[in-house]
Amino acid sequence: MLSTVLAAGGILDPEHLIDTFGLLGIFAVVFAESGLLIGFFLPGDALLFTAGFFASGPSSIPESLHLPLLPLVLGIWVAAVVGDQVGYAFGQRVGPALFKRPDSRFFKQSNVEKAQEFFDRHGPRAIVLARFVPIVRTFAPITAGVSNMEYRTFVRWNVIGGTIWAFGVTLLGYFLGQVELIAENIELTIVAVVGLSLLPVAFEVLRHRRAAKAGSPVNPG
Repeated sequence: MLSTVLAAGGILDPEHLIDTFGLLGIFAVVFAESGLLIGFFLPGDALLFTAGFFASGPSSIPESLHLPLLPLVLGIWVAAVVGDQVGYAFGQRVGPALFKRPDSRFFKQSNVEKAQEFFDRHGPRAIVLARFVPIVRTFAPITAGVSNMEYRTFVRWNVIGGTIWAFGVTLLGYFLGQVELIAENIELTIVAVVGLSLLPVAFEVLRHRRAAKAGSPVNPG
């Protein structure tokens, strides 16, 4: 099972989450990962892809795991957009105090700093691009709120990013789930999706390490 690869004990295994909590569980995870500080560790990309795959109704899974496509994508979209709005409001309310908060089990200053650098580099587009970068996805709307990004601008980019991410990743799983080769190797496919989603993070880590070895500051532009 994916639990051996994606999460200790299967707690964050997308299949386990869907089987246990159904549609409401999917929406809750998307909402939390989109705008709550504690949501950065949740399996957003893998969950959307898996849910889309299950919605395609493959014969390789129990019928109880088959999901209705339209309610699924619409619910994910609403949860993603509303989650980011909550994150923005939280960032505005907390303000600079967020950046002074000490590290804890569920909060790391390094995560905020990554989101801030990502935001500084890409400007408003970061709200869209961050949807596809784990961890940054959670902290980007909060950073936008802290930075007092113009509200209408944030809403516009939030809706665009939420739409592309929610429909794009979910429908990718849905259509690929109808391909026999992928349907027979769904676990490997999901692991590949997770790996691809982590590439931007790996790139940033490598870039920082190279800059540190060279003794020069990382260029945020």
